[in-house]
Amino acid sequence: MELSDALTFVASHREGVLTTLRRDGRPQLSNILYLVGGGVIRISTTKSRAKTKNLGRDPRASLYVVGENFWTYVVLDAAAELSPVATDSHDAVVEDLVAMYREAQGEHPDWDEFRQAMVDDGRLVIRLHPEHAYGQLGQ
Repeated sequence: MELSDALTFVASHREGVLTTLRRDGRPQLSNILYLVGGGVIRISTTKSRAKTKNLGRDPRASLYVVGENFWTYVVLDAAAELSPVATDSHDAVVEDLVAMYREAQGEHPDWDEFRQAMVDDGRLVIRLHPEHAYGQLGQ
């Protein structure tokens, strides 16, 4: 499957399953929401999550996205990049999280509250850089 076709498919969805590798090599699967832009998949998460710890140790990840039926799906193998953890309500990480929220949900009723929650939660952004794709389209 062409990577560009897979990215087009993945960009038309928002939900997937992220697979990371545990310390013992077994897969860790996490249901996630994501955004796609410029060929990069962005995921908001917290520093305490297993996926964050796994990717900090081993940046290999796969994203599985299912289509309208069970036989239509894409898997992207990717290298993950972790942003720093948000530490100030106006740092670059929080700005990125604000932009992600706006893209996904529109305007927040209280941006000051949102910004502080990103810091309090220890949020960061995972960026997946796809390298390979497989799956089935058009079933």
